[in-house]
Amino acid sequence: MLETPKPSVNDNPFSARDAQDKAVNRKRPITSRVVAAVILLAIIGAGFGAWVMFLRPVEVQVASTMQDVPVQVFGLGTVEARVSSRIGFKVSGVVVALHADVGDHVDKGAVLARLDDREQNAQVARANATVQQAEANLQRAAASVEKAQVNYANASNINERRQAQLRSSSTSVEVSEVAQAAHDAARADVNLAQSDVLVARANIGDAEAQRQLQSTILDFFTLTAPYDAMVTARLKEFGSALGAGEPVFTLIDPETVWVLAYVDESKAGEIAVGEPVEIVLRSQPGRRIAGHVARIQPESDRINEERRVEIAFETLPADLYLGEQAEAYITTVRLPQALLAPEAAILGLGNNQGIIWTVEDGHLQQRNVTLGHRLLDGRVEIVGGVPGQALIVTALRSGLRVDRAAKVAKGASR
Repeated sequence: MLETPKPSVNDNPFSARDAQDKAVNRKRPITSRVVAAVILLAIIGAGFGAWVMFLRPVEVQVASTMQDVPVQVFGLGTVEARVSSRIGFKVSGVVVALHADVGDHVDKGAVLARLDDREQNAQVARANATVQQAEANLQRAAASVEKAQVNYANASNINERRQAQLRSSSTSVEVSEVAQAAHDAARADVNLAQSDVLVARANIGDAEAQRQLQSTILDFFTLTAPYDAMVTARLKEFGSALGAGEPVFTLIDPETVWVLAYVDESKAGEIAVGEPVEIVLRSQPGRRIAGHVARIQPESDRINEERRVEIAFETLPADLYLGEQAEAYITTVRLPQALLAPEAAILGLGNNQGIIWTVEDGHLQQRNVTLGHRLLDGRVEIVGGVPGQALIVTALRSGLRVDRAAKVAKGASR
């Protein structure tokens, strides 16, 4: 007997659909639980974020009162010498000796160089001979005066006798006239001899002047230091032929070495002569050298809008190099105590006014404040508008909001 085959699930479309529906119904509870968990986590996260944003105290950095704060102005310049001289011979010649070199310290009057002076020495010897000749002529003229005076005295005596004889008729008129003429001639000879003495004396004065001139010119063949100096350049060498006035050395007075600094005009108004300065040379960046403002030049640089300030060293360093770059930190005032805030922490900065964040009774507040001096590191003095117990926030960050709770970061006060 034949068996009738049982119908398969695949042969019944309704049975297949029922199976799928059962499978979906089994998965739905699992998916709903996942979605519900995600929503719950989102709600928890939002709540935590809201707590972080609005309720949790924000950590801030605050400023502390500083003591003895220097207010400084910055200037950049170079090391220079106020007294600097290029010296040479006043006469032409050939260099036969050099006694100084670059870096030497020389005393006033020290011999630095010499020219060949043989020809000039001959001129001096000739001038000396001329003086001796003039002196001899003076002696000769003086002897002539003495001789003329003797002749005059003798002629006077003879003339007196002849005139007496004429009055007594003991001699003729002719003889008395001859005696009188001899007397007058002798007196003229005395006057002439005395004039020769004056001429001789004048010749001596001229000869002395010529000798002094030639001796002075001889001194020009020796070059000496005009003051206590340091040699910064030797421009000629042994055997060089020089023209009159051609420089041989460059000298400076070490006591006049200073820093010529250029300060922005907008910052230079508070600078005064005598104010202390810290000098930093480019070759010694880790060292601060004491100085003071020696002079403020009355004319500014029109192009760069900078004021020239000359700064003297309190104690001159052993090694200095002209033209070396130097930084100058000029202290214009010292604040006994100051409350300072970084410029970056001040909102609406302008006209010495600004807005800052403060911590007052553990909560954030904003205050309009009055500003004072500005330091080189970017901090600004707060001079008014801050309550007595308030702390100034020094670093802006996200989450700052009026009345929000705040706590001070440990070790964050400045």
